[in-house]
Amino acid sequence: MSKALLIMGSSGSGKTTSMRTLDPKTTYYVDADRKGLSWKGWKEQYNQENKNYIKSSDAKQIEFIIKGISDKRPDIKTIVVDTINTIMWDDEFKRMSEKNYDKWSDLASSIYGLITTANTLRDDLIIIFTAHTQTDYDESGYKFTHVRTSGRKLDKIVVESKFTTVLYSKGNKGKYVFETQANDNTAKSPLGAFDEPEIDNDITKVIKALEDF
Repeated sequence: MSKALLIMGSSGSGKTTSMRTLDPKTTYYVDADRKGLSWKGWKEQYNQENKNYIKSSDAKQIEFIIKGISDKRPDIKTIVVDTINTIMWDDEFKRMSEKNYDKWSDLASSIYGLITTANTLRDDLIIIFTAHTQTDYDESGYKFTHVRTSGRKLDKIVVESKFTTVLYSKGNKGKYVFETQANDNTAKSPLGAFDEPEIDNDITKVIKALEDF
């Protein structure tokens, strides 16, 4: 069974940059945001000529792509989908004129199906999703950070519940880290996978730590 993990955080917190250490020869990048990657030289690493990069925010197309990679691209060991929020938002905007509630059910079904598929593929395949977050405050001032979604249908799914590993990306004064356990947020990781509550935002080190889980 494949492994799916989620990197969540605010814009500029290092989510995309954490992918810089992946090997382009064994990685396929789905740029749902269609804004390019965030380190020098990425265009030579990820492009259509290398057959490891696509710009798409269509959930059905992305699901089709990752299934195809699982079945026909044994050279690919890691797939990145960056970000899941754009997949939600683009679908929502395309269907703004629809007045019924079916569009929310369809969107929730598409996202649920994509994440579920990511957990049922080839054993040696890792699928990394990135997501933007939002922080809510209750009446007492307690804050809680979680994945930002579109609509109550997706809130009911609780996107984080579909992953065994959810890392919270954050930056402070030029230092970028992942939180590995809940700290007023929905971060989580398997017991014993990480020695520290904060680790460097190097995704290859994360993958190495999760090999036994």
